Order: sequence, then C-alpha cells, then structure tokens
Amino acid sequence: MAQYDVIIIGGGPGGYNAAIRAGQLGLKAACVESGPTLGGTCLNVGCMPSKAMLHASELYEAAGKEFATLGIEVSPKLNLPQMMKQKADSVTALTKGIEFLFKKNKVDWIRGAGKIAGPGKVEVTGDDGKVVTLEAKNIVIATGSVPSGLPGVGVDQKRIVDSTGALSLPEVPKSLIVIGAGIIGLELGSVWRRLGAEVTVVEFLDRITPGMDAETAKTFQRALTKQGMKFKLGAKVTAAKAGKANVKLTVEPVAGGAAETLEADYVLLAIGRKPYTEGLGLESVGITPDKRGFIETDHWKTSAAGVWAIGDVTLGPMLAHKAEEEAVAAIETIAGKAGHVSYGLIPSVVYTAPEVAWVGKTEEELKAEGRAYKAGKFPFAANSRAKINHETEGFVKVLADAATDEILGVHMIGPNVGDMIAEYCVAMEFKAASEDVARTCHPHPTRSEALRQAAMGVEGWTMQA
Repeated sequence: MAQYDVIIIGGGPGGYNAAIRAGQLGLKAACVESGPTLGGTCLNVGCMPSKAMLHASELYEAAGKEFATLGIEVSPKLNLPQMMKQKADSVTALTKGIEFLFKKNKVDWIRGAGKIAGPGKVEVTGDDGKVVTLEAKNIVIATGSVPSGLPGVGVDQKRIVDSTGALSLPEVPKSLIVIGAGIIGLELGSVWRRLGAEVTVVEFLDRITPGMDAETAKTFQRALTKQGMKFKLGAKVTAAKAGKANVKLTVEPVAGGAAETLEADYVLLAIGRKPYTEGLGLESVGITPDKRGFIETDHWKTSAAGVWAIGDVTLGPMLAHKAEEEAVAAIETIAGKAGHVSYGLIPSVVYTAPEVAWVGKTEEELKAEGRAYKAGKFPFAANSRAKINHETEGFVKVLADAATDEILGVHMIGPNVGDMIAEYCVAMEFKAASEDVARTCHPHPTRSEALRQAAMGVEGWTMQA
C-alpha cells in the first residue's frame, strides 16, 4: 500500500497547485485525477479554451469592423475548424506543462477516480476497473465543480449545451439563446455573437451579473446591447424541447403573465455551477456537505482530522485563482508554515469586450453596511491611450473610506481591465489609501493612467485629458 504525506483528489487549479507546492516543500505527494489530462475544468473545458475563443473571435470581429478605420483593408473569412484547432493546441500545451511540473517536483499522478475509504485512506479506481488503496497523513479534496442543471432543460450537448458543449459547437449558430446572464453565459455568448450568431440572453433576475457593482452592470449591459446582444430579464425558462435543427423554449415572466415560446438553433444553459462532492466517500470520515453540496471548512480543515478541502467544493467564489490561493495556504499549513488567504481581495473578471473587473466592496454593500465612503471615477473616454486605440468605452471607479481614505473597492469596465485590476489588489493588500495610488507615477500614455486618475478623483483633483 503506497503511503504519502498528502494525497490530493482532483487535478484542477486547486489540486495541481496543491500538489506542486507540496512537492516544493519536500512532502511526498500524489494527485488523483480521473481525466485524461491534468488541469481540471479550467485548463481543459473552462477558463483556458474560452479565453482562446474569446481572443480569436475578438480579432475576427475587429478585422471585419475596425481594421478599415485604421487604414487596414481586409475581408476576413472564418475558418471555424482552425479556430477550434488552435484552441485545442493551446490547451494541450498547458496540460503538458502541468505534467512537466509534476515530474520536476516529484509528484505522482495517480490516474483514476478517487474516493476517501476511511481515515488516511484513498481508493483509486482506474479505467480498467482495478482498485488501488493509498495511505496518506493528509487528504486534500479539490474536486471542483460541474455545471448546474435546470428542471425542464435537458442538456444533450447537441442542441442544448452547457459551457463545455458551447466551446465546441460544430457550426456558427444563426441564433443562440443563453439561459443565465452570469459571467460564463455572457463570455460564451459574446464569442458566438462575434462569429455571426444572433444571441438572446434569458435571465431570471431583473439585472445581469449578480454581485457586480450596479452602476458597472448597467454600463456593461448597455455595451453588450449596443453590440447586438438581446436581453430578456425577469424571465424564467420552464421547458425546452430539442429537435433535429432547433430548440423551442417556454419562457414565463417571473412576475407572472403569459408564457411565450422562443426558438433558436442552439441553447446554452449557464445558470452557474455546483460543487462536485458526490461519490467521494465523505461519509467514511464523517463529513456531511451542506444542502448545496459545499464542504464546510475552518482554515481549509474539514470536520475530519487530516482531511482538507479547497476550491469550488468550499464556500466562496468559484474562481480558479481562489482555488490556487487556498491550495498554497492549505499545503503550507500542513507543512507547519503560516497559510493565509485574503478572501476580501479576490478579484473577479469578465473577459468580454469591454472587460469588467472588480475587487473589494461594491457601493451597494457599503451602503448596506452603513459605511461612509467617497468615490472617484474616471472614464476611458478621457484616457489618451484609450482614445488613440478607439477603445473609449467604460470607466474606473475607486471607493475609499470617508475618514481614513483606505481603498475599500474598485470597479472597472473597459479595455484590458482584467490585467489592470491586479494593481489595486496589491494596493489593497497593503491597506493603501486612494492618495497612495493618486500620488504614484504611472507611465504615459497608457490605460493604467485611468487607475491613477480615478484615485485622484476621490479627493476631487482628477485631471482629464
């Protein structure tokens, strides 16, 4: 029976980062993963392939609609098979990179489906049906999440798809209905809209992107609508019927009223994700997930001695970088070091065009808490680099404590804000005041100047170009 210091169940961002960090710290580590490749949902059918498609579709649309303005005359022709191939090639390179890091750090990849078989024991069932039992001082659950289902809407990955199926459609739909106006639905919907589909988003709530700063969300919806995306808010889907060539949806107003039928070539169900905790043998060590399937933890420790949980199976945002932070913190704690995660400073990004990014508190949250704050806001329309690049949509908004000037939240919509939000993550980690950013020199002409100008706006000395 193989014995380890730590066995990680799941090879996604949480799992592989935990395994690599364990190897770096000299722990004998194994990662149990049932998929044909490492990387989990993120690398294989999530973050990475979706970004490959977002990037390619942005270039395709820019070539057809924006290049002429720059004096570049082209007539782009879509080669969807090649677009899919470059996506697959990129994913392969990334997953191979994880395998290399496992070997470099002496981590064993145990291929198969893992489950806890009692204190300190993990059973792995291989593709051939053979079961191997491993022993470990510590077990880390990092099994991630799967797409949530919706009663009446059966995903067949043909006409009705989830996020995985939406990344590999065999053709550009003439029409696509997205159920759910969250990050995943809007990103994938924007991909197919750029490639030529008519996209309609059906959302149960009366707004898009719940949890996003309300002003930012309104600006975001306005931008997507201007691009051609249609929205049906406050609407619930009660049934879906897939045919050979289309799908018919029955949609009713949430507030009550007559149902209507919507028809599209394809339907993307994107109403969120749920933790993957079924069949993990949690009962063998006395762990009971909550009603939604999440495992409760205290500093990544579960109620069972020697069993830890990180990433999407735990409460909090289902984000790869949150899982990565928890992975490192949990392993460092296991190794006797001080693990730490700043949960209030985990950024969120929507990789559409324009991008949306935020960290910290929203205005709505601060008002609900009764906390006095000041806001500084700067539009990209006044940023020199954004003007020159014809990317003037959006703004940066900084929220700071009215008394101490500590930065409490930052909300951005515009070009490349997914990269730029990191500056404020660092500033907020060090409890910076808005004045600290306002008095820090930023290179000119860059979009990053908007970050400084927004901070200057907290005290009213913004200098617009």
